Amino acid sequence: MDKRIIRYTSLEEMKAADKRAWQRLPPGERIRAVMEITTSVYAMKGHVLDVPRLQKTLVRIQRPSR
Repeated sequence: MDKRIIRYTSLEEMKAADKRAWQRLPPGERIRAVMEITTSVYAMKGHVLDVPRLQKTLVRIQRPSR
């Protein structure tokens, strides 16, 4: 992780640099970072993320022979 302090002259310049930094990351890293941020925000608000998810049901149907 780059820990430099950068001074920007405008908000637009800062937003452009932030966008470029996100675009340099591979898609998997972006998703991981967003999940980490989301988890942190939910934790700060006192919400529990351990909720039941959709369950996949596997059904096997045997068709009659022709």
